Amino acid sequence: MAQKVLMTGNEAIARGVWEAGVRFAAAYPGTPSTEILENLATYQDIDAQWSPNEKVALEAALGAAIAGGRAFASMKHVGLNVAADPFFTVAYSGTNAGLVIVTADEPGQHSSQNEQDNRNYARHAKVPMLEPADSQECKEMVKKAFEMSEEYSCPVLVRVTTRVCHSKSLVELCDRVEKPIVPYVKDAKRYVDVPANARIRRQEVEKHMDALKVVSNNSAELNPIENNGKDVGVIASGMCFNYAKEVFENNANYLKIALSFPIPTERIADFCKGLKKVYVFEENDEFIEEAVKIAGFGGICFGKYAPDGSRYLPYCGELTSDVIRQVVTGEKFVPADFDRTKIVARPPALCAGCPHRGLFYELGKRKNVVVSGDIGCYTLAFAAPYNAMDFNCCMGASISSGNGAQKIFNQIPGNDKRVVSVLGDSTFFHSGITSLLDVVYNKGNNITVILDNRITGMTGHQQNPGTGFTAQGDETTIVDLEGIVRAVGIKNIKVIDPNDLKAVNEALDWALGLDEASVIITKYPCVLKKFSNLDKEQYPDAYKSRCTVDADKCIGCKACLRCGCPAISVVNKKAVIDHTMCVGCTVCKQICPKKAID
Repeated sequence: MAQKVLMTGNEAIARGVWEAGVRFAAAYPGTPSTEILENLATYQDIDAQWSPNEKVALEAALGAAIAGGRAFASMKHVGLNVAADPFFTVAYSGTNAGLVIVTADEPGQHSSQNEQDNRNYARHAKVPMLEPADSQECKEMVKKAFEMSEEYSCPVLVRVTTRVCHSKSLVELCDRVEKPIVPYVKDAKRYVDVPANARIRRQEVEKHMDALKVVSNNSAELNPIENNGKDVGVIASGMCFNYAKEVFENNANYLKIALSFPIPTERIADFCKGLKKVYVFEENDEFIEEAVKIAGFGGICFGKYAPDGSRYLPYCGELTSDVIRQVVTGEKFVPADFDRTKIVARPPALCAGCPHRGLFYELGKRKNVVVSGDIGCYTLAFAAPYNAMDFNCCMGASISSGNGAQKIFNQIPGNDKRVVSVLGDSTFFHSGITSLLDVVYNKGNNITVILDNRITGMTGHQQNPGTGFTAQGDETTIVDLEGIVRAVGIKNIKVIDPNDLKAVNEALDWALGLDEASVIITKYPCVLKKFSNLDKEQYPDAYKSRCTVDADKCIGCKACLRCGCPAISVVNKKAVIDHTMCVGCTVCKQICPKKAID
């Protein structure tokens, strides 16, 4: 009997990649996709790597596939924006061995700056796409995607969502199929994407898409129909299919769409014939719903819109069984009965001892400063008590958007506003380097602060070019952050300990006093950091002590609370420090006006 194991969707994807005989995998961490590469790194048959960004990850996977080895890349939904350049072009050239890309979309925006639906990427790039609904399907569809990629000489996109990535279900394990490396044959007309070659390859794209339309419309395996003899139909994809089954059970016929691009319009039409009502459940856009209407069944279709054009299902957020039940049956979800007045709000906060805390405490007090933020733990600095971030957009944008803002402020007579761009070390490697080049080349005078906490913190401590370790735990070259900054042309550089508030203030004063670009690097390891042996040599006393309040000296002024440390509270009008949380960063000690903390 085959072994069955409880796995998350991400673990199952990694297992499917391994079973498919993949030799190379690359990714950039991002929720909800991060654990895919983390699990792949445990398989010794696969060369698994963290790349500086998603574009590099896909390009590396492309190169591996052209060289003849099955290759894989994964990223969260906004990561495919970064990788869109190679993604659209590899749809034309195709590859030598199989190439599969996973995009992990996030309905509900639990940890993302937007809620885009990456099924649209498949349509616009003309790349076939699969949508698994549970962990077993995650494993099997990844394997199917590699077969499809090689049969039709094109990349394949696999779209998963948060609940598919993180929910667990049983997965039947299989052995790895060793795929021999496909011999590489030079073929410039295919792989060199100059216009003359690309125009010819464009025709090939249409040919394999036509062939895949036939597969999509006729595949009972990938787009199965469940006929329960009802006059009500449900069409759904991904996790929405499971949600719909919870609500309708056997009281509807089902069309489950897993090969969602090319969309199976003919199969949809055959399914809808004879039905009185058809429900379409999908996250987030009207991707399948449009196909139902194109097939001529808009008059019985209930999806994001009702047949009369009015709003039916919510236009955003997760389409859970509770949401579906309330919309379809009018049965409202009733939560457990409890006293809601006793719920204490717990917004996300920087960890106790976070090395970003000192910088934002001081930065938030500067009245003439506009802070251009970025994507990372430090994004939390926008909130109280710091209020030290004015705007942010996407990975690496802090420097480039900060440069643009400073250019405008410089044009206002008598204006003294200065822009401080803030980003982490991993984000700087991701896409901040080119933004800093923009500042140097265009003679900008904004200030950049690189928060080097020696790890990729927000997504759970993944390695990056500055940590000294690869994804698979091997020691490697530590990229010199200060050397890169100097190499792109920045002359004014300071490296400081962000837990030293005096040093933070002096560095900010120094940078604000310059009329040309400057970079401050705050260098101190994340309090939760693993693989920190290299940092122990540089910071032998890091996070070894604890802070204590002298109740006799404490006057209850609450100044220490302004550093936002979750280890500090006030009891009976006196500050108290929780020693199970405190790590002795001493920021609160430096803030206390009465020297009551030691």
